[in-house]
Amino acid sequence: MLRITLVSSYFPTSTDTYKGHSAFRTFQHLRDLADIKAIVPLPAYPSARGWFHEAARLDPNYRPAGIETTYFHYPAIPLLTRPASGFYCLRRLLPLLRANRPDVIMNYWLYPDGFAAVGAGRILGIPAIVGSIGSDLCRITDPFTRRNVKRTLVGASGVITVSEDLRRRAIAWGAEPENVTTVLNGCDGAIFHPGSREEARRETGYLESGRLILFVGSALKTKGMAELLEAFAGLLRSAPDARLAVIGDGEYKEIFVRNAAAAGILDRILMLGRLPSERVAPWMRAADVFCLPSYSEGCPNVIVEALSCGCPVVATNVGGIPELCDQSSSILVPAHHAESLRVALENALAKPWDRATIARSFHRGWEQVARATFEVCRGVVESARARAR
Repeated sequence: MLRITLVSSYFPTSTDTYKGHSAFRTFQHLRDLADIKAIVPLPAYPSARGWFHEAARLDPNYRPAGIETTYFHYPAIPLLTRPASGFYCLRRLLPLLRANRPDVIMNYWLYPDGFAAVGAGRILGIPAIVGSIGSDLCRITDPFTRRNVKRTLVGASGVITVSEDLRRRAIAWGAEPENVTTVLNGCDGAIFHPGSREEARRETGYLESGRLILFVGSALKTKGMAELLEAFAGLLRSAPDARLAVIGDGEYKEIFVRNAAAAGILDRILMLGRLPSERVAPWMRAADVFCLPSYSEGCPNVIVEALSCGCPVVATNVGGIPELCDQSSSILVPAHHAESLRVALENALAKPWDRATIARSFHRGWEQVARATFEVCRGVVESARARAR
């Protein structure tokens, strides 16, 4: 059986069990196809209560869904050590991989994790596949990371991207086109599936008859939350019965709430915080429209999940979003444009969507993602063995 070891910080921890959801679900299903292990490198930052205080909060014995997982920390100081983080990570990673010696190393998140995985693979003679999920390739702000990401993509035995848009970007950065494979994200069909909107509203406790717009994601400005609030405020003039439900937490949440209160519309907004998938899905079935006005995306799981529930989508025309959406299920608008978003939401609320057709036309399970990932791993290992012979 093929032995695959994941090396990625994009994976659940004891303090953030939803972290790296797409990588985790893929590896859950890879267990049916391969012998898998996970190694999770995490930066340890100094704090006022002592150096590397955050490291002490994590449970090193945590095993998400029984996957054999090893957590390790490497020292980091924000900004100051970033150019060398890949080397610090590599130094701590090498002995773990030397003891493990898998057939192939798999990674999600290009720097510093992917850089370390490729470096370790080169030293140990193990092929390494790196994966880009979006922001690790699209939001690089310093020249040191830019250089090291390029070295990672060029040196990897294979590259997996979650959208064709990211595949084109990886090739532009220097990856060989034949080495780059697109594997779209999936979702859990047992949780995200169509159903009665009325029943879903009873399940969520949202018993109002008005139209409901849903946002799910990290509460960040880059998710287009400022434009979402402005568009929703404008929408209320033509659709006074509309409500906006926001699921997620983040650094922009307080600003969003403050601005909503200043606009006098906070009573029309439900701030629900972070919820597990089992509680998100009923809100997707209850909503009239799902909205994601991000500035940048790879292959957003929340859109896959909303479409699988039959919920129509209003989103920005960025990254891999157009690869998930078409006119039968979605309306796409430019990023950073609140008025276009308002018009799209108004049109989406007025359109008689066929929710059953939306759900039937788009469903992709994690088992499909795992199978496609396994085939890439197997192909890379066979190529490496052929070259060795």
